[in-house]
Order: sequence, then structure tokens, then C-alpha cells
Amino acid sequence: MKPLEKLLKKPGSHLPPPPRTGATPAPLPVPRRRSLSPPLLPDDPGGPRPIEGRCLELRPPPHPFPTPPPPEAPPRSPSALSPSELSPGGDRDREPLPSPEPPPPLPPPPAAARCCCCCPPAAPAPPERLLTALLERLPAGGAHGRGCGADSLLDDIVLTHSLFLPTERFLQQLHQHFVLAGGSPPACWEEGAGLRRKRAVLAVLLHFLETYKGLLQEEESAGKVIKELYLLIMKDTALYHELEDDILKLHQLVETVELKVADETPPPSKQVKPLFRHFRRIDSCLQTRVAFRGSDEIFCRVYMPDHSYVTIRSRLSASVQDILASVTEKLQYSEEQGAREDALVLVTVASSGEKAVLQPSEECVFTTLGINSHLFACTRDAFDSLVPLPEEIPVVPGDTEIHRVEPEDIANHLTAFHWELFRCIHELEFVDYVFHGERGRRETANLELLLQRCSEVQHWVGTELLLCESLGKRAHLLKKLIKIAAICKQNQDMLSFYAVVIGLNNAAISRLRLTWEKLPGKFKNLFRKFENLTDPCRNHKTYREVLAKMKPPLIPFVPLILKDLTFLHEGSKTLLDGLVNVEKLHCIAEKVRTIRKYRSRPLCLELEASPSQLQTKAYVRQLQVIDNQNLLFELSYKLEPGAQ
Repeated sequence: MKPLEKLLKKPGSHLPPPPRTGATPAPLPVPRRRSLSPPLLPDDPGGPRPIEGRCLELRPPPHPFPTPPPPEAPPRSPSALSPSELSPGGDRDREPLPSPEPPPPLPPPPAAARCCCCCPPAAPAPPERLLTALLERLPAGGAHGRGCGADSLLDDIVLTHSLFLPTERFLQQLHQHFVLAGGSPPACWEEGAGLRRKRAVLAVLLHFLETYKGLLQEEESAGKVIKELYLLIMKDTALYHELEDDILKLHQLVETVELKVADETPPPSKQVKPLFRHFRRIDSCLQTRVAFRGSDEIFCRVYMPDHSYVTIRSRLSASVQDILASVTEKLQYSEEQGAREDALVLVTVASSGEKAVLQPSEECVFTTLGINSHLFACTRDAFDSLVPLPEEIPVVPGDTEIHRVEPEDIANHLTAFHWELFRCIHELEFVDYVFHGERGRRETANLELLLQRCSEVQHWVGTELLLCESLGKRAHLLKKLIKIAAICKQNQDMLSFYAVVIGLNNAAISRLRLTWEKLPGKFKNLFRKFENLTDPCRNHKTYREVLAKMKPPLIPFVPLILKDLTFLHEGSKTLLDGLVNVEKLHCIAEKVRTIRKYRSRPLCLELEASPSQLQTKAYVRQLQVIDNQNLLFELSYKLEPGAQ
């Protein structure tokens, strides 16, 4: 079963009266690009629907400036530059780049369809003119401390420019604006306008680097343009003396992001990082989670039709073709055999038996696998014979770790782990996940992992209850799980809270009438309140009101954020009559800024380091679950055959 998928929708609560209005939460897919593990949301039978409109295919706009000649030598790392090269005017003999003609003035803006939130005072503009409009609006001050409108517009464009302009083109335009301001300014410019334009370019570049940070390590072409612009700024005498603090900050940021250039010596190999679902080693699961990038290397098992396997070391962003090449090398296939019709194909096989052949050009397949899905390499003739691996956990009733641990400890460790995963997600991953950004799926790996974890917790709830054979123990475990949900809500971990409540609403659990009848009335009433809180009616109104009263740090129900972004995407066009819909960009950026707010303060949970706590930590971070809904129903009917 795929993450947050195929949870059955129920007509109402399975508890006795008082009856509830609306529907019990059940998953609803968030539309996005094709993925092996799409997130699902509780269905909203009466909620809003996207505004009618078609999605436009955004093609790169024509370059508004002439392309400068390539530099005489490839850019070098800032740490490799000599003091004389970094000093103002240290490269006066360098041949200047040609100054492009100034862009034409902005046309009068037409009326644009308004989005659902307040937008900054900015007019729609063609994609190639929007950066010019931003630079003209920025005051002559430093990189910060401008008016609210200028700050908001700058942040909006930096966060969302990839919707209408590739990052490399965006940086090239920024570079050209700096060259234009340093050469012969157009006659229409006022005195001192060139220096003000340079300051504006510096402000945009600083904010861009602060926002993107580690993502730039994966974009060699963008890093090359940034280093060229960085060298120009460092050698500008006027900027260096008047904005020395900002120049030094720029130097630190360029060093921090470790920009990658193709001509430079490649960095030393990175340490292999484990994906939390593919490793059962205690030392791996106890480590603090760090963000994944496309160039990170991982170990992964690829199985054969007879369930033997080979372990390969691969980049997280590796294509299917690269993975098969590694498997072929491990199996010592000859080149002649690989070129024949019996060449290997890569297949995903879920625990339910569902199979899908991956195309050779697909990338980042590791983070899109289902919970208990695995990769198989086989010939096309052997595709029909593929069967899932035997269940990874014994389907034998008995006491597990959850029966021996206090609910407070489990809830606190759930919150701590999910906070680590949430902090690893770069804010731009939310934009790329929904809007099919240019960085593609390799830059949404951390978001994919959190969505998989949410699905894993849901199935963990059902797995633990259905493996508990004794009716009395099962009712006690049900009570403990409701306690865990309550403590997660108290910890402001709404992701874990939602996952546990949705897991308890699984049809295989809700049909256990005898188990629910033994639940004390106090906990029945508490669970009804939880159902009301997760009710999707009126666009999750109750949940949004509770969330609005919380102060950071908090972990939101992430699939709902993706649902909101999807409505923004499908409800209004990005381009209106050839002009960028600035109001839509502002609405998207506002949602991203909300995520910043949630993470603006550190999470402080007092967790002991005793052996028992470490054992609980390992249990919570390496949940073993059954994600096959048919198997869950079989277990449910064995426990209570006559339950309705």
C-alpha cells in the first residue's frame, strides 16, 4: 500500500451517539506530478474546489539581454582567491563585459484575477521584466530594513521565480543588471542610479543565497553564474566602502553554500546516509536526521525474482538506468547480454502484489517507494512471475514494545523524530512538489520521506492493535493510543496527532465493536473530540482554528499544506495575457512563510538518555508495520468475526 493511500472512507463515526455531522476523515489525493507515493488527505465533501482554469505550460521566455562572452578562465572558489584579487579594483585590467541595452519600460498593467490573500503593491509584468521591476522598487539602502512592500515582493520573487523563470536565467539577468549599472548607464537614468541598481542587485543576491543555501550545491550552472557575479561585486570599490558589512556577509554565504562548479576539483566523497525505512541498524536509527540532497549516496537492496538480492551504493538522484548499471555490474552481466532483448528492467513490487515497471529516465525512485515496497531487477519475461517478499514482521499475535512503554514516552519520541524530519525539509520543496519546479523530484526527497512517515504511523496503529489477540489488552492498547494522540496534540505535533486518529479510523479497526465497547466513556468522548478536530468539513475549519492559536514551534499536518498549494496552483493561472500573476506568487509565498513561522523556534523536549529510553527511541524510529489492507482485514475478522 502506498503512503496515505487507500484508507477507506466511512459514512460516519463508528462510536455510539451522539452522532456527528459530516464525514469521518478519509484520504484524498493531492494532485501533483506523477509519483509512486502520492499523499492523501481526509475527504472534504463540502469544502472548496479549485477555481476553473487550465494549467499553462511555462516555456522559458526569450532572454532580454545579449548573452555576454564566456570568461577567460572558469570561476574559482572564493577561498582560492588571493587578497589582491578580492580587494576593490584588484582586477582593473580585466576586459569588461559588454553592456546590454536597458529593457523597455513596463506596459500599463491589466486587471488580474485576485487570489485569496492580500497581495503586495506590485503590478503584473512579463517574466523577463519582473526582476527589473523588483530592482526599481528596492530603495537605495542596504539589503534589509526596507519597507514592508519591498521586502515582501523580494521574498515572493525569490521563492517563486522558478514557476516562470529558470533559476539560471534569473541569475543571468541579475548578473546583466549589475554589468549594466557598472558600465555606461542609459541616458534616461538619474545621477547615482547606477550605484542604487548595484545595491539592489546585492540585496537580491544576498536574499537569494540566504533562502536557497544547500540547494545550490546541486546546480552547477547556477553556481557558476553566482561566482561570476560574486567576483564583480567584490571588486566594486563603491559598493565595498559603503556596504562593507553586506559584502562580507556575501563572502560568508558563498563560502557556506559550497557552490559547485563543473571545472573545479570534485569534493571528497560524502558519507553514506541511511534511509530510515531501508535500514534496521540501531546505530543508524538513533542518529539525528539530516537533510538529503540529490548527490548524497545511500545503500539499497535490489531483489531478483528468486528473492536473492544485491546491495548497491548509489546517488539518491540516480536514474533507473544508473541503478540497473550498478546491478548489472554486481551480477557480472556481460555487455552483450545487456544489449540483447533480455536486458534487465527495474520494477517496484508492493506488499499487496502491485507491480510497476520504472522507465529508464526516471530519477529519485528511492524516496518514492511505498512503506513495504521493494525494487526488483528482472527481464521482461520474468515480470509476471514476480511476487512480494514474505512479510517483514511476523503476523503472530503477541505483546510488542508498545505494551511495555508509557504513552508519554512514545508520544515525545514521535514528536522529536517528526520534528527532525520536518526541519530537514527545505521550504522550496513544498513549491517544487506541487508546482513541478525545475529542480525536479530530487529536491523533494525530504518532503517525500515525511509523507511516507505519516503513512507509516497510520499503519503502525492498525498493525499493533490487530496483532493484540487478547480483548482486554486490545482495549487497553486502544486507550493508550488515544492517550498518545492527546499528548502529541499537547506537544503541538499535529502530524502525529492526525496520523494516529486516521489510523484508528481505518475500517479494519473501526469494525472491532467489542474492542470499542470496552473503551471507558471518558476516552470515547475524547476520541469524538479528536474526530471533530480532524473533520474535513468547511475546508478543515476546526483544525485551522486550533492551529491558528498555536505558537511555534509546531508540526502541522503537512498534506493539508500541499492541498492548499494545489488549490492555489489550479485556481488561478501563473501567466495572464503574457504577464506574471504577481498576486498568485504572493499567495504561494505567504504559505511558505507560514512554514517558516512554524519552525522559527527550536523544539525543547526533555528526553532521557537511559538504556530504556534509547530502546524506545529505536522502536519509534524503526516502526515495523503491515501496509497490506487485505491482510489487516483478515486479522480483524480473525479477532472479531461477527463484528459489524
